[in-house]
Amino acid sequence: MKKICLSLFTLFLFSLGFVNTVHADEYLRIGMEAAYAPFNWTQDDDKNGAVKIEGTNQYANGYDVQIAKQVAKALGKKPLVVKTSWNGLIPALTSGKLDMIVAGMSPTAERKKEIAFSNSYYTSEPVVLVNKDGAYANAKTLKDFKGAKITSQQGVYLYNLISQLTGAKQETAMGDFAQMRQALESGVIDGYISERPEALTAESANSKFKMIQFKKGFDVNEEDATIAIGMRKNDKRLEQVNAAITKISAKDQVALMDKMIQNQPVETDTSKDKTTFFRQVTKILKDNWPQFLRGAGLTLIISITGTIAGLIIGLLIGVYRTAPTAKNKALALLQTLFGWFLNVYIEIFRGTPMIVQSMVIYYGTAQAFGVSIDRTIAAIFIVSINTGAYMSEIVRGGIFAVDKGQFEAATALGMTHNQTMRKVVLPQVVRNILPATGNEFVINIKDTSVLNVISVVELYFSGNTIATQTYQYFQTFTIIAVIYFVLTFTVTRILRYVERRFDTDDYTTGANQMQTKGIKA
Repeated sequence: MKKICLSLFTLFLFSLGFVNTVHADEYLRIGMEAAYAPFNWTQDDDKNGAVKIEGTNQYANGYDVQIAKQVAKALGKKPLVVKTSWNGLIPALTSGKLDMIVAGMSPTAERKKEIAFSNSYYTSEPVVLVNKDGAYANAKTLKDFKGAKITSQQGVYLYNLISQLTGAKQETAMGDFAQMRQALESGVIDGYISERPEALTAESANSKFKMIQFKKGFDVNEEDATIAIGMRKNDKRLEQVNAAITKISAKDQVALMDKMIQNQPVETDTSKDKTTFFRQVTKILKDNWPQFLRGAGLTLIISITGTIAGLIIGLLIGVYRTAPTAKNKALALLQTLFGWFLNVYIEIFRGTPMIVQSMVIYYGTAQAFGVSIDRTIAAIFIVSINTGAYMSEIVRGGIFAVDKGQFEAATALGMTHNQTMRKVVLPQVVRNILPATGNEFVINIKDTSVLNVISVVELYFSGNTIATQTYQYFQTFTIIAVIYFVLTFTVTRILRYVERRFDTDDYTTGANQMQTKGIKA
């Protein structure tokens, strides 16, 4: 029965990749964050012409989405949004995971080296968002921000504009605008540079914020201020895309943006909400529990599968590394070479962060070898081989902890190395490494959060999406923290129970049953 279930589960995972391959030609795969209103955002239904987000039950909408729909129609395709982190957009495009990027991206000289761009479909105006009651709320010019802690999004031209604010302190760039809004509300920063539509959105969502618009604004290059569609170089569809954009006049662009500003989610203004913190948390959980549940479920699937696979890898490597050297010289050489390969594997995956491994494996394999992996399968593979590298060292330590005399006794009884490992050593090793294995399991549950860089819809990814919808960041991430704690606490208790089951010995060392009979405790 266990084998049947395992086979069915494996078949399900591989079917995920197969389905994506079958339907790839039907859709125009569009990359965006879906967290940058009014350009793009995430919502729970298809209201106002929203487009389905791949791999979820959610939809994306916004100015970028509506532009993408018109482009897809011109190409005879169905639009499908692939929710991707900002830093992952270009790797996803060049590796073939996306057909194009429609995410408010400017065609800078650096980006043009990697990808091609269409004609502009919007021209942005940079502004500064500050606290309404802050020291810089009455700023009028670029010179009024002396001493202000200012930041912007990582990898965009807006961050480079901070130097034009005379005397301002350039803080570390942040990953997305949700982080910046949270930092601004909490007072970590004094303001951030944004585009006018996004600043208007933030201002309407939170009455604590104020947009500073300048009469004589930032000195911006035309290529930075314009927004275009990113495509792979030598993509023959570029002319068709430009033709579709040309049909959208400047007047239509303004009208569409105004419409999206009106339709954008304005669910909550935390500054005006008189309910208690716990009631806000309860409301978020009540309204979004299916998303939290799906995210937690995928987190568990990835972490459980990855830990089990990593344990098996670790045990196999541990047994191999303790095997005696072959008597045949050719086999001995192959054994040495393979051992060297295993050492390289262990050192690489122990010495590099999982977030880097995710980017290299998911995007790199497609870019370098043309191999497209389903993101869920890629996530399980990444966690498995990462865990395997750590578990191999844990198993090695567990094997060395077994008394050498047991190896000698097994050899004296005529047992082979494999028999010794299987019947004598490994049962003891498994018991000895249970605490370390449980620790790896807990680590994997938490570390799945880094997989959001390849758009895996795990718990953190789902929670971050909800936070961008509700604008209640502290409340939402409190829920996420509690869920992570419940998962790790439950796993720890289960593993402790398993350990106790292994330790239920009813014998007394140094005495046989006849000797201990009648002895009272």
